[in-house]
Amino acid sequence: MKQTIIWLGALIVGALTGLLHIAWLNDVMNFVAAVYVRLFQLLAVPTIVLAVTTTLATLGGGKSAGSIFRHTLSYTLLTTTMAAIVGLVLYVVIAPDTLPAEVLLQNADGSAGASTADTQSSYSEHLLGVIPNNIVKPLLDGNVLSLLLLTFAVGLALSKMKESENKSVVLKFLFGLQELLFILIRALIHTLPLGIVAFAAQLTAQLSTGDVAASLGEYVAVVLGGNLIQFFVILPLFLLLRGINPWRTFVAMSPAVLMALFSKSSAATLPVTMQSAEQRLGAQQKVARFVLPVCTTINMNGCAAFILVTSLFVMQQGGTPLTLTTMLTWLLISVVSAVGNAGVPMGCYFLTLSLMSGIGAPVAVLGIILPIYAVIDMVETAVNVWSDSCVCAMTDHDVSLS
Repeated sequence: MKQTIIWLGALIVGALTGLLHIAWLNDVMNFVAAVYVRLFQLLAVPTIVLAVTTTLATLGGGKSAGSIFRHTLSYTLLTTTMAAIVGLVLYVVIAPDTLPAEVLLQNADGSAGASTADTQSSYSEHLLGVIPNNIVKPLLDGNVLSLLLLTFAVGLALSKMKESENKSVVLKFLFGLQELLFILIRALIHTLPLGIVAFAAQLTAQLSTGDVAASLGEYVAVVLGGNLIQFFVILPLFLLLRGINPWRTFVAMSPAVLMALFSKSSAATLPVTMQSAEQRLGAQQKVARFVLPVCTTINMNGCAAFILVTSLFVMQQGGTPLTLTTMLTWLLISVVSAVGNAGVPMGCYFLTLSLMSGIGAPVAVLGIILPIYAVIDMVETAVNVWSDSCVCAMTDHDVSLS
């Protein structure tokens, strides 16, 4: 509770700082925020590698590991699909208007169109890029999916090794590194209020000087409304159906959710998410250290809703009839795309851009959306981490009963 109060105080101080509009102070806050994001990203990659490897090595490839993975995948698909369905229902109910033609013409040569070729190329090669051709490159690139393939292979291989001095030495080395990593994480979390001040100041300064076009109000209402319903209604219902207290779960995971809101990176938030799950929520270590790294990569509730709603909105601007078949088809595409989304900054945005470019939709609309994407991305990331937390809690509950 004390930590939450300190973090909320930091949030208020940061918001007030951003409202001052002092140029040099904004520069300082931007620098501090960038430092914290870089530090968490630095810790995120080894956290994923060590957590999955040591967990698989301990669990082995037997019944326990298989059960945890099945529960994780099932809850991921269920929550991600529900997020997309909520977004679709809101889109039909609110029915955003088509943007004026002159707005589209003004943005026809904007930043979105300039990146189309590179983005399309990067995503067309994304599947092949997941298959690593050397051990070092995925670590240097931070390619999470490649790292997961490697860590799954190494972890399962370790689990199949006969008990010997060699195996013991390798495991002790890995667990020693993991212990050292968590000491660094705890030290960073101890200083995190300073980072929250910087994140809040950065956001407030951006919002107070930005111009959110009135014509996008309904679109924003659908995206943010869908995410908020997923956050406050759908995910708590999933917990209730499994006999888990949603409020207790939220209070325990609130440091991770708050960090996700301002860092806009579920991968960078992973160290906080894992610590909160183990120490505050009381999840089993073998569950938290397996489920959360996997969920950080594939459990993208907010991304699924964004891809679906934004794709429908962009296609509508191009005159594509939004029939029931079209909407259901894109619902499926959004879920699959979100699960396989590349772990890059603004990944959902660029993935949607690539999808729209592929069907010849007016990608200029994405240039109009770009100035307000920072706020959307914040909420999306918070929803993603909250969903990761719920999947972890439900999996831990089910594994405990089995």
